[in-house]
Amino acid sequence: MTENIYNLTIFKWIDRDTINSIIKNCEEENFAAWETIVTQGESSNGKWYIIKHGNVRVSINDQKVVDLNEWNIVWEIALLNEEERTATVEAISDTQMIILTIDDLIDMINNDENKINKEIMRRIEENLENS
Repeated sequence: MTENIYNLTIFKWIDRDTINSIIKNCEEENFAAWETIVTQGESSNGKWYIIKHGNVRVSINDQKVVDLNEWNIVWEIALLNEEERTATVEAISDTQMIILTIDDLIDMINNDENKINKEIMRRIEENLENS
């Protein structure tokens, strides 16, 4: 596993063995270049994506907001609410994503030491402040 996964903010306080276990048990999805991953306005699918390989474009109202590459996180807020998607995400190149779901999040909380719980709560608070 590349070193970059360990540098993701959500995993900052989690030991490498725990991160490896989490990622090993997650599903992966592949998207072809210019395939839409999520569409602005659609219901949340409860998936949180980590870009393992490739690049994606995030657009709002058909205007590019940002291009993201490997080891960036997309849609972690989808784990926390059921609101409609606020942006469209499409693969710029062939892209492989690691998928985390609410069940994965619950497993992290239930199987963990306090540090995962604290980091998850910090991220929730951060997202709520920025909403």
